[in-house]
Formats: sequence, C-alpha cells, structure tokens
Amino acid sequence: MKAFYRQRKKKATANSKTKPPSSSSFSPKTPRAASLGSDVSQAPASVNLQDDYDKDEEVLRQFDLDIAYGPCSGMSRMARWERASRLGLNPPKEVEQLLNSPNVRPQCLWDSRI
Repeated sequence: MKAFYRQRKKKATANSKTKPPSSSSFSPKTPRAASLGSDVSQAPASVNLQDDYDKDEEVLRQFDLDIAYGPCSGMSRMARWERASRLGLNPPKEVEQLLNSPNVRPQCLWDSRI
C-alpha cells in the first residue's frame, strides 16, 4: 500500500543546514524559454537535414510515409511497391518509374533507423 501514497519528508533537525523555502520556484538566474509572441529567438541549428535530397527523393519519401501501401520496414521500396500493386492498392506509377532508374536508393526512409 505504501506505493500508492506519497511519502512524507522528514522534518529538519536543528543541526542540519537547510535552505529557507522560497516564495516561488522562479529563479532570476534561470534563463527563460521562448514562448509564443516572445521576442527571444533561438540560434538556428547547424544540421544538414537534406543529405542527397532532391525532387525524386522527395517523391520516394512521401511514398515511404504513406501508410495506405502497408508497412515498409524490412523490405525495399520496390518490394513494397510490388506488394501494393498485387494487393490492388494502386501505388503511383511515378514511383515505379523512379525505382527502376539507377540513381535512387532502394531502401526505404526508415531503413537502419528503427
């Protein structure tokens, strides 16, 4: 039953040094977070999110993210397109043309990330 009830703090003794309770938890030394309508701005992150990313890859990534064609983990993009075609889900023909070209990655967006 003890797991359901909060434990009470022990009272401080006269010999122990304790910090006097403050009236609020806000400390002026703590930096404030930016909020809606705030004039505080954050420096942009210097991360390159578009590694080898072009229009064709955008179409293929949208295909990877579309759950209408079934899960894509553990299989190549072409295998997923063929499975969707066999099941009558009508995957885009543009994706098939892109997958048959030599300059695309055969693995899905989530390959080796999950």
